[in-house]
Amino acid sequence: MEFKIPEKVQTFNVDIKKEELKYHNRRVAVTKEFTFDAAHHLHHYEGKCKNLHGHTYKLVITISGYVDEVGIAVDFGDIKRIYKEVIDSKLDHRYLNEVLPNMNTTAENMIVWIWEQLDERLEAEGLKKLGHRLEELVLYETPTSYATLKREWMVD
Repeated sequence: MEFKIPEKVQTFNVDIKKEELKYHNRRVAVTKEFTFDAAHHLHHYEGKCKNLHGHTYKLVITISGYVDEVGIAVDFGDIKRIYKEVIDSKLDHRYLNEVLPNMNTTAENMIVWIWEQLDERLEAEGLKKLGHRLEELVLYETPTSYATLKREWMVD
């Protein structure tokens, strides 16, 4: 394969028109990953997690939507901002047993709480009215252990 430098950079309204930016009318999901560090322990559990300890959690957020006039379904910057304001600000470098509602701070419990927080923010910002919706969350407690939550599982 031969590599070459483009002779000309594409110019808006010369080489491509505004009506060409949106290629389709399909729902598309975008995914962004984040990490946060937190400590916790489990109640009524006989195992290592009974003791106070910490994790570097990884949260994988998938949100879908329909592309807008420039071809963007969900802006990665919006996902980052919402995550920082709604999740990171409450959980990063915190003692989860103190900042989460009364629950055992398992990945299975935490992921539902995280879903509820993100879903409320999508509603509050009017993004759900635009067709945006959470599709899936994955919360890693360790690099090989995680909980998954899908949109269809949250429907009552």
